[in-house]
Amino acid sequence: MKIFFVDEFLMQPSESLGLTPRIWAVGALCRAVADVLDSRFNPVAVRGEISGFTRAASGHCYFTLKDSSGQLRCAMFKRAAQMLDFRPVDGELVEIKGRLGVYEPRGELQMVVEHMRRAGQGAWFEQFLKLKVKLEAEGLFDAERKRPLKAMPRGIGVVTSLGAAALHDVATSLQRRVPHIPVVLAPSFVQGPDAPPSLVQALQLLGQYPYIDVILLVRGGGSMEDLWAFNDESLARAIVDSPVPIISGVGHETDFTIADFCADLRAPTPTAAAEMCAVPQVELLSNLQLWGNALQTIAHRQLDIQDQRLDRAQARLGRPSEGLSTEKMQLLRLQQRLSQAVQTRTQRCHNELATLASGLARGVQQTPAAARERLHRADLRLQLLDPKLVLQRGFAWLSDANGQAITSVAQTTEGQALHATLADGVVDLRVAPSTQI
Repeated sequence: MKIFFVDEFLMQPSESLGLTPRIWAVGALCRAVADVLDSRFNPVAVRGEISGFTRAASGHCYFTLKDSSGQLRCAMFKRAAQMLDFRPVDGELVEIKGRLGVYEPRGELQMVVEHMRRAGQGAWFEQFLKLKVKLEAEGLFDAERKRPLKAMPRGIGVVTSLGAAALHDVATSLQRRVPHIPVVLAPSFVQGPDAPPSLVQALQLLGQYPYIDVILLVRGGGSMEDLWAFNDESLARAIVDSPVPIISGVGHETDFTIADFCADLRAPTPTAAAEMCAVPQVELLSNLQLWGNALQTIAHRQLDIQDQRLDRAQARLGRPSEGLSTEKMQLLRLQQRLSQAVQTRTQRCHNELATLASGLARGVQQTPAAARERLHRADLRLQLLDPKLVLQRGFAWLSDANGQAITSVAQTTEGQALHATLADGVVDLRVAPSTQI
């Protein structure tokens, strides 16, 4: 009799055993395979790079362990995960111990990890650190080099894949927050060997648009291999050389790429990048409403102040008709006084002329020539004494509101009302402010 181990028995062709092939139920076959794996390999230790590491809300961790020739799905339950003394990241080289089995609901080979320790940096992660150190030494990550973003950009550029979920998330966020800002999309590969030159070309294209003030470089989450295009040196230098500030929104919050360090601003997700690129329209409208209300309040306050000043001025002024009547009465009195003064002066002149004429008549016979001369001089003096002749030569007689003659500047004050008597009438004047040169 030939004796087989269970796993050898299952792998022998039924014909060689002289048995009729058994028809398995799917679940029974999965359990049988799991039993064979458990008896043949477990417990087992494996070495490889972590890829696609995630931690569920329950505390369980899931990831893929891979090398250049294969990969193995792994699960680490909460109890074992709590015993870790480090935080696993994609690309890290680790050694794990656990039990190999079959995840029956999906029929997948799976290793349940009971212990994990670092085994050195993986190749991907090692390349990442090497490039990071090089570019950091050149100053590409310096905060002083990074440019501030405009609160209200004229246009927004977006670099991502047309089929990426990140594009939908970014477009939805921009439409909700800043529908008034135009968005220009430069499609690009975001994964694979063609992605780095494609990303560089898209950035350079958007940099030529004069009205684009910010560019969003975005991609959804993934493993380190999936995001590897954003760790390219040529892309890093294109980000630094871009004439337009760049916001990097690559992967999830825990993912970091070289593009994140070079960008002017790093966002934890593509949606966050869209939220950080501009002030929302609703906030601008709210601020505008506040400013409008403040301006209206100030305008109303100033109008109230001016209304009060007008009321006070009107109260001091009183009724204009009363002031006009008073001025008219004063003018009539001044005219009467002026008329009387002119008549008195004229009468005096006539009397003097009559006296002179009488004396002339008496002395005509004695000295006709001398008499005529005296008469002529008297006539000239009489003419010179006539105030009307003086006024006709361009002079004026100034008097105040009480009819008193004004003969000196010292008798006047700024704003004082005066009356100027001319040859053919009276003109009302008001003393203007003095101007110093």
